Amino acid sequence: MRIREIDTTVRKDVRTFVQFPFELYRDCPQWTPPLVSSVKQSLNRQHHPFYCHSDAAFYLAEEGDRVVGRIAVLHHAGYNAYLKSQAPAGADAGGVAFFYYFDTVDDVAVAEGLFDAARAWARGRGLAEIKGPKGFVRSDAYGILTKGFDHPAAMTVPYNHAYYASLIEQVGGEKEVDYFTGYMKAEDELPERLFRLAERIKERRGLRVLNFRTKRELRPWIPRIQEVNNGAFVDVWGYYPVDEAEIAMMAKTLLTIADPTLLKIVLKGEEIAGFAFIFPDIADTLRKVKGRLFPFGWIPVLIGLRTSKILLANGVGLLPQYQGVGASALLYQELHDTVRRRGAKYCEFVQVMESNLKSLNDMNALGVHWYKRHRVFRLKV
Repeated sequence: MRIREIDTTVRKDVRTFVQFPFELYRDCPQWTPPLVSSVKQSLNRQHHPFYCHSDAAFYLAEEGDRVVGRIAVLHHAGYNAYLKSQAPAGADAGGVAFFYYFDTVDDVAVAEGLFDAARAWARGRGLAEIKGPKGFVRSDAYGILTKGFDHPAAMTVPYNHAYYASLIEQVGGEKEVDYFTGYMKAEDELPERLFRLAERIKERRGLRVLNFRTKRELRPWIPRIQEVNNGAFVDVWGYYPVDEAEIAMMAKTLLTIADPTLLKIVLKGEEIAGFAFIFPDIADTLRKVKGRLFPFGWIPVLIGLRTSKILLANGVGLLPQYQGVGASALLYQELHDTVRRRGAKYCEFVQVMESNLKSLNDMNALGVHWYKRHRVFRLKV
């Protein structure tokens, strides 16, 4: 077996790196492919905003002509600068690399070879730890799936074989943080007191919900949404302030996959107080088109965005000054009504951090069924 760093300017290398999980999960109906174009973009040093300030390397494990594993290792300068700025005066914040795109056959020697390469790369940049999986932009989903293998993966949410966590632990990985995913069925009834509370909050706090009908209506709000998004999740693991280039990229992605009628903003006067980002889950469509939009995959994708009966709540939050005053009832009422209006089967709450007890307790009260868990690992360099 050999471990080699690929040349991201060589199309064959990029294609091999991107294609490996399609081979590994060929017979796994639960796996949902990513958009191939999106993965290729993350390897494009000329066009992805990550490379304006940071660097990454991509490795393949090969046995003869056969690929048996892959990994990416990232040095995110913005994250490390923020980490250093938050450290107590005189303390060594340590440097952190992220690993991502980790896929392998069930062989500890392959996993060890990949992580040894990632460690050496990180060590050469003076970094002390590797954590992940964590991607190139803050909106990328986190972690290794450790519970819920029998269930299909939602759009953009990681899926992996059950042996991944064990392999990472065998090469020195330890738990950093867990994320839980659950769902609320359309027929689940919310407590009547929640609706009463939502109405009182509207009156007493002067809050209202802004709805959208078209992307044209949504577009001018996106910079403000992203600005609020940048300030609402300061306490979330892996946080760093997002720069303008990354905001522009996330805005483009948002417009691509969004159904405007599903996105909600809570306003206090004309200021944003909170939001509920709800997306149609087109995982079934991505499986059918094998993650490829071209030449004809974009047609079923567009249809799926309009017709999917499964929704994803991937970002439901309030600014800190509106938390703890009952305003969350307004968000959950709106989410409940949106699921009903869409005629959806259920709404999946994606990756709620284990330490976010307020959100977890709120969702428990709504009857959310927790059925998946993803784990972020850390490894010493």
